Amino acid sequence: MSLKYTTVEHIQTGYADLRKSFQDKTTLPLAFRRAQLLQLARLFQENTVSLSAALYSDLGRHKLEVSLPEMGPIISGAVRAAESLEEWNKPEKPAVEEWRSSWDTTIYTTPKGVVLIIGPWNYPYVTTMLPLIGAIAAGCACIVKPSEFNPACAQLLADLFPKYLDTAAYRIANGAAAETTALLDLKWDHIFFTGSGRVGRIVATAAAKNVTPITLELGSKSPVFIDAGNTDIELAAKRILWGKQQNAGQICVAPDYILVPRGHQDAAVEAFKKAYKTFWPHPKGALDPLSEMGAILNPHHHARLMELLRRTQGKIVHGGNAEGTKRIEPTVVVNVGLNDALMEDELFGPIIPIVPIDDVDEAIQIIRGRPVPLVIYVFTDNEETKNKFLESTSSGTLVLNDTFTQLGVHEMPFGGQGESGYGSYLGKFSFDTFVNRRSYINVPPAAEPFLGYRYPPYTEEAFQALSAPANIKIPEN
Repeated sequence: MSLKYTTVEHIQTGYADLRKSFQDKTTLPLAFRRAQLLQLARLFQENTVSLSAALYSDLGRHKLEVSLPEMGPIISGAVRAAESLEEWNKPEKPAVEEWRSSWDTTIYTTPKGVVLIIGPWNYPYVTTMLPLIGAIAAGCACIVKPSEFNPACAQLLADLFPKYLDTAAYRIANGAAAETTALLDLKWDHIFFTGSGRVGRIVATAAAKNVTPITLELGSKSPVFIDAGNTDIELAAKRILWGKQQNAGQICVAPDYILVPRGHQDAAVEAFKKAYKTFWPHPKGALDPLSEMGAILNPHHHARLMELLRRTQGKIVHGGNAEGTKRIEPTVVVNVGLNDALMEDELFGPIIPIVPIDDVDEAIQIIRGRPVPLVIYVFTDNEETKNKFLESTSSGTLVLNDTFTQLGVHEMPFGGQGESGYGSYLGKFSFDTFVNRRSYINVPPAAEPFLGYRYPPYTEEAFQALSAPANIKIPEN
């Protein structure tokens, strides 16, 4: 499918239309928001076949790898948001001191305004639509910019949006660097970006020019620790390999490198080999036409991954083969050092470096010595080990005994920390991203006898009356 870029002129006029729509309060009524959320759910439910076909065309993803991480979270997330609108938007009445009790102290949620969502290529639906769900629920107007590296997906979304959603409030803008620059030149009320750290810095710089709040969902080298003496190594290997082969490892939450006590490295390798055979029992393994493993984005990324395998000082003990410039076999590399080529940047591919270590303390030391990761994965049944990672490490998410599961949990926030990004989303956390908490008080005339102490000329009596908060008793412990 040929991707039609949105002209800069249409980007600017579309932005103006959305700004007017928001000013006219088109997106404000809860009934409107609910209708749009349900329409978004219908868009994905009624077009699952064509949406899956587009993703297969772009990335070779099997329909299960579309339904599980993309369709399910989007459809269920939109419906849940529609059902939660009244609760999420209900004004809050905070507890206040008795003397303020008649001031009608309230916290209202108000939409930030007109927002921009820029999505990545690796999961083109879920990484744009889950934030959009929050923007719709919040009452914002929104332009969504899909990645140009998914031409079939991006064009299909552009075709479907006007059929399901109100274009006065929600639009798709397609294009590459020039079109994205045109979008970033506009003044937004919030920008939500998912992608690489390099582009994230460009987006953050553009946002700073207008003091625009921004959410950055970036990648990282998410480590895995296998507490080999306190876990089922074969089960751990199966779950790690499953998370690593999703979309051929091209996902920000993919397990990036494995920390294993050196005495158990060989056992971990055998466990990965066993899991590999159960996943791809075909003559050519993962590269067999029957395997339906996801494709690498493009020849450039394919060449980058193969160059890393060429440069590594570790030993390739399984895999390492490639199919043209489309696929790379899941590859296990042992005895990888911390300064190895495979440890330089986020891999974003089906390569599994195993770094041998002495114990859990060294694993934690290594993790703490690197940028804060988006996710830390720990396989252990030992409570002391769990607590060590909880108390002694930092990450956007800490997952025990599995990989790649956190994106489906609407009740928990998902987001990075430090170089892996900032801000969060999923479920109500997506809604919270796109609203302001507006405080409200109504100070009655009846409060004037007390408030009168604040007016000049100041007196000792006024000082004593208004100094009470500074003289509260501080607890001993």
